[in-house]
Amino acid sequence: MTTAEERTIASPPVNPENERYFQAAKEGVLLVGKCNDCSEYHFYPRLICPHCNSDRTDWVPAKGTGVIYSYSTMRRGVRVPYTIAYVTLDEGVSMMTNIIDCDPDSLKIGDKVKLVFKSAEDGTAIPMFTPAKG
Repeated sequence: MTTAEERTIASPPVNPENERYFQAAKEGVLLVGKCNDCSEYHFYPRLICPHCNSDRTDWVPAKGTGVIYSYSTMRRGVRVPYTIAYVTLDEGVSMMTNIIDCDPDSLKIGDKVKLVFKSAEDGTAIPMFTPAKG
């Protein structure tokens, strides 16, 4: 079984635009953007809505659940195998992430997953997902 603790997680670049996102992650909350003009959710952390270009966006907590849209397990050329995936959150946005704490060979597209946080090299909390039981 491969876990995030077995490999080093690179520290993300934190800047004024995404600082609140990473602060919430430190507190165990995954934030997504929501536009006050078009009401669309968006992810990756940014202040401008990618749907309508409005700067009237807010951070809102995500449920932390979703399904695997696509994934690939890296096995060659890496010290420790790991699974990278696109997860479609219940809010409708997709995010690139890692699927951890499971047997990668048991994963399937459409599997339900739930949020967990792992620490990067500098201690920054990084959202990842693990298969949801039940």
